[in-house]
Amino acid sequence: MRNIVLFLLPALIFVFSGFSTNAPRRDNRVRTVVIDAGHGAHDNGCSGRFSKEKDVALKVALELGDQIEENLPDVKVVYTRKSNVFVELIDRAGIANKNNADLFISIHCNSGPAVAYGTETFTMGLHTSEANLKVAKRENSVILKEEGYQENYDGFDPNSPQSHILLSLRQSAYMDNSLRFAQKVEHQFVNKVSRKSRGVKQAGLIVLWKSAMPSVLIETGFLTNPAEEKYLNDKLGQSYIASGIYRAFKEYKQELEAMN
Repeated sequence: MRNIVLFLLPALIFVFSGFSTNAPRRDNRVRTVVIDAGHGAHDNGCSGRFSKEKDVALKVALELGDQIEENLPDVKVVYTRKSNVFVELIDRAGIANKNNADLFISIHCNSGPAVAYGTETFTMGLHTSEANLKVAKRENSVILKEEGYQENYDGFDPNSPQSHILLSLRQSAYMDNSLRFAQKVEHQFVNKVSRKSRGVKQAGLIVLWKSAMPSVLIETGFLTNPAEEKYLNDKLGQSYIASGIYRAFKEYKQELEAMN
């Protein structure tokens, strides 16, 4: 099966590139950003010894929005959620599309062995390792908590590697700017926040699938690592993580708008 998939990839890339419904923006102004706090309500996300991903992600997302609104008043900040509620993955991208967002930022926490630590920023794309596929499977499994997910996601199976490969080929129009922003985020984490970066990665992530703008999913750290869980639950740690994303956003905005 693996050989068949690898053989078909070039053809699949050609086919899906012809079906992109996302048209690049006509200018480079960054006016609206949508901040998505992952999970919520009955969907806890991953858990540490004393905390849940849904709560940490929300606190970081709200802090990030506050920093953008305070320092960049020309930018409209929209949240997919501001409280402990459940928002379906397809609706998160829908909120971004409805608001004509120029950037979509999804905030999450990671899980793994207790020794694993560091940040990762994902863009939509073909996973190149089993670790990336594992992250995509975990984040995409949220759809199993939704009613009618087979129809909403075109029969996507979050447990199938082949489904993730096909999904990853569906959004390419905004890949360059998604990677541009992702690289700035990880640069800030390393050089300004003094966090360990695990790099910029790609995977087939449903929350990014139908977003008609550059989009990233940020894994802010591992709740399964005792030291990182403590850091991510500390208000100062959350502020530092948010400030790294904010500075990346500011630099990204300035760089794009200088091209006009």
